[in-house]
Amino acid sequence: MTKKRRQPGVEAREQLGWWHAHRFLLLRRATQLLVLALFLAGPVAGLWLLKGNLSSSELLGTVPLTDPLLLLQSVSAGHWPLSTLWWGALIVLVSYWLVGGRVFCSWICPVNLITDAAAWLRARLGLRDVSTLVRSTRYWLLAMVLALPAVTGVLVWEWVNPVPLLLRGLLFGMGAGWALLLALFVFDLLVAARGWCGHLCPVGAFWALVNRLGFIKVTASGRARCNQCMDCYAVCPEPQILKGPLLGARRGHGPLISAQECLNCGRCIDVCAQQVFTLSVGFAVKADNISEKQQ
Repeated sequence: MTKKRRQPGVEAREQLGWWHAHRFLLLRRATQLLVLALFLAGPVAGLWLLKGNLSSSELLGTVPLTDPLLLLQSVSAGHWPLSTLWWGALIVLVSYWLVGGRVFCSWICPVNLITDAAAWLRARLGLRDVSTLVRSTRYWLLAMVLALPAVTGVLVWEWVNPVPLLLRGLLFGMGAGWALLLALFVFDLLVAARGWCGHLCPVGAFWALVNRLGFIKVTASGRARCNQCMDCYAVCPEPQILKGPLLGARRGHGPLISAQECLNCGRCIDVCAQQVFTLSVGFAVKADNISEKQQ
């Protein structure tokens, strides 16, 4: 009889307490639901704190917020956006650049709720990948997203972008659009672990490029205490980025997780009973970090 694998985070929960083992996960869920609630509060309750959607919105009726990727698509299509959209894109871009671009994927994006649910169920069912995907595919898809408007004059990606699609569906209903979200869930559950966010999503690829530098990073500062329980690998959406900072001391690799694919989700911090990981505030010193490509 096959021994059932211990769920990651059990040891952290037993040694450090339930809150410590789930704090970043709970804070992320609260943030994602709060953002959705702010967008829904206007149409549902007439409280217009955040008007619009995740593509373009206005905070408190004054501060413009624009998805920089949407703006780039518009320029590619030959449409010059209004100055307020440029300012909105700059505000969003600088904000995410400071805290780490892929924070959008793990702390804001509503589709993350769907893909995380698929990952949770997949782990409990013990399912294996039936297809191997190349992670760089998302960057090729990002290039296509930016190139197609130049050829067609239309923002093709925005027709199927599940991020604004989900919010529009909650507000107005979207019929067959729910089939797309269900397809993403089934794909991540049955085909490839973290298949959408980790391998295909062009939005995630864009924010990964922004994340090359950031003010907040995760660091394996306590890696000398690591007992190789592998819990961090089990919960990390991008586990390939952990090897160098965690195990690369002899090769001169610093403990800072400097890879642009890191989501700053904090799950490695949650589940580590040895308290290997923590958040580092301040810009990375390049000399202290060897590129993941050199491993």
